Amino acid sequence: MKLDDDIHNYYEHLVLDRIEALGLPGKKSADYIADLCCLALNKVPPRYIRYEVDMAFFLPQLERIQMEQEVEAAIEQGIKILDERELRGEL
Repeated sequence: MKLDDDIHNYYEHLVLDRIEALGLPGKKSADYIADLCCLALNKVPPRYIRYEVDMAFFLPQLERIQMEQEVEAAIEQGIKILDERELRGEL
């Protein structure tokens, strides 16, 4: 059995949007971005959806803000971890 290709974690979208907003793809390597995505996504709860439009229509504004704040905190933590590893020469 295979899950539908449309099923995905909505937080992936929020994490990628935040990384883009910070301008990290132009500043950091693809490996750094991939590691950051993994670190951030492991800090937030999964929220599986089929269609983005469903989240846009049915998600209350307050909940959306809370999700964005969770992502911001998770990305900040991930950046701190990865930047410390870079300073120690581990990346």
